[in-house]
Amino acid sequence: MGFTMGLNLLLLMAMVATNILSLYHLSSTIQSPTPPNTAVPDHLLRQLHTIRATINHLTRHHPPPPRAAAADLLLYSRLSPIASSCHNHPDLLNKYMTYTPFSLCPADADVAESLILRGCHPLPRRRCFSRTPQKPTSLLSHDAFPPSLPDQNVIWDKYACKSFSCLNRRGLSSGFDFSHELASFMTYKSELDLPIPQFFQIAKAAGAVLRLGMDVGGGTGTFAARMKLYNVTVVTTTMNFGSPNNEAVALRGLVPLHVPLQQRFPVFDGVLDLVRCGHAVNRWIPVTALEFLLYDADRVLRGGGYLWLDHFFSKGVDLEKVFGPLIGKLGLSPDELHASGLLSNFAVELASEDLSMQNHLSEVGLHH
Repeated sequence: MGFTMGLNLLLLMAMVATNILSLYHLSSTIQSPTPPNTAVPDHLLRQLHTIRATINHLTRHHPPPPRAAAADLLLYSRLSPIASSCHNHPDLLNKYMTYTPFSLCPADADVAESLILRGCHPLPRRRCFSRTPQKPTSLLSHDAFPPSLPDQNVIWDKYACKSFSCLNRRGLSSGFDFSHELASFMTYKSELDLPIPQFFQIAKAAGAVLRLGMDVGGGTGTFAARMKLYNVTVVTTTMNFGSPNNEAVALRGLVPLHVPLQQRFPVFDGVLDLVRCGHAVNRWIPVTALEFLLYDADRVLRGGGYLWLDHFFSKGVDLEKVFGPLIGKLGLSPDELHASGLLSNFAVELASEDLSMQNHLSEVGLHH
């Protein structure tokens, strides 16, 4: 008993001594003169803000799920992750995340697209309200090939052109002249073309059903608009690149997907009947990125679905040494496809300027 009381007394004295020392240290700190403030250089402040923005919006730690979550609750209250490539561009990320919460979002659609094109996708979410045109019209046509699109339904601040008529004057290749686009994909203009009516004949002969599709790099959505007239729903992946491509697709009554070529298709496995790759998918894409794109197309296609590489440009030597083996990794080769009939047209044409080979892999069934 005496030993226990002595030990308790010793602990009490130690605690009192510790508190006395703490009070003495605190009083001396308060009474000591405050050192003069030194200004922090601006470049250090900018670096600190950039580091703070990067740390705050990169998901390097995962908060625990709520304790009282219901067993059937699938969506927990945790923030969704953002792409790891975002940390490679802290200046752009800091610019994008510099905004006033619960107010109007900055006019920074160009910054968002710059981040997306650099692999920062998905972008971090923001708590601000999206900007809309000041006086949009609600009289929107159901015609996918309207005579014109309403200028007042687009925010033109970040575009060089300020109207759709200005975009039409850029030339037919811009895709905004819908009177010209009306004839696209319907007739042969060269031996490399595969008109949509013939494509439906190929699908019908194979007993395939075409209901759902995706047009990769589809510009203003003309292919999706044409397929809509055949009662086929096609979503269009497109980037703006200085023109309101996404806005144009939506104003035509179609669905735009603002995703880059290196992004995984936001579609579930094995649900599409058709994936078409237009001029955006070509030899300029790094081979590794193209390989992932083709495998991702295979992922989203159902059994018996079609991958359509439309007017794929390649040099002859690259076709033999690069793209032929790349297709072979999918379990198919151009010769085997041609012999089996899965590749209905395999035509090459010598380009006049750079001696490249234009290869039209018109219809490839990756699932058979």
